[in-house]
Amino acid sequence: MKRQKSFQNNNSTLYLVPTPIGNLQEMTPRALDVLKQVDVIAAEDTRNTKKLCMAYQIQKPLISHHEHNQATSIPEILILLEQGKQVAVVSDAGYPLVSDPGQRLVKEAIENDFNVVSLSGANAATNALVASGLSTEHYLFYGFLDNKSSRRKKQLDELKDFPYTMIFYEAPHRIEDMLQDCLEVLGNRNIVLARELTKVYEEYIRGTIEEVLEIVSSLKGEMVVLIEGKRQETKIFDMKAALKQVQALVDEGMKTKEAIKRVAQEMNGSKNELYEAYHKQS
Repeated sequence: MKRQKSFQNNNSTLYLVPTPIGNLQEMTPRALDVLKQVDVIAAEDTRNTKKLCMAYQIQKPLISHHEHNQATSIPEILILLEQGKQVAVVSDAGYPLVSDPGQRLVKEAIENDFNVVSLSGANAATNALVASGLSTEHYLFYGFLDNKSSRRKKQLDELKDFPYTMIFYEAPHRIEDMLQDCLEVLGNRNIVLARELTKVYEEYIRGTIEEVLEIVSSLKGEMVVLIEGKRQETKIFDMKAALKQVQALVDEGMKTKEAIKRVAQEMNGSKNELYEAYHKQS
């Protein structure tokens, strides 16, 4: 067991700092403070992060840390932490690690007893979810589906029975093929396509998969696709049939109270209503 008291030890800290998904004004004061205070910023793309730093007058060394250089960048970052340096990790937009590299780095930082601290900030999936109009009670974030149709369909087939709102990321050049596969595997469900979130061209497109497919080829920008979960079939409680079943169990020797309880559970009905109806007919 490892127990991290983030601000009550002298260990070096790896900060996971969310960056704006479009609108630069969505940098939080705390995120800015951390970027100004750390010794080094590890960035998915140093060119993009340099623009962010310039906008907020942040002057810190930038090192490259992305999916294709982790074998060299992770040891470099761990050495910095070992030296007592504080390091911030940023992606091009939103949270590091959410559909972006960083999981291996976090795991190794934890294994080496460094603090790992995440900050609050912009997240495209959450932004899209709360404004979608679909259920927010339970949801499943999946991220990017496979870019190959056969594997994508297999993934969707594994998800088709989930009753929760499903959230995917998708690129504009793949969105039409992705939705065609969704239509084939999931059926013509209600969806929301959110694009260019927090930017001047932000748009929410709400409709069925078939309706959205009619216009999707003309759309640009990074996209969040939300698809309603499998609808649960609601059985209508048949009071007449339930009363007959209760009576049959009572005739077999079961106590009335137990018979009513069992039938209500089996037929998805109200125990109190069934109790009242049974005794009213007596």
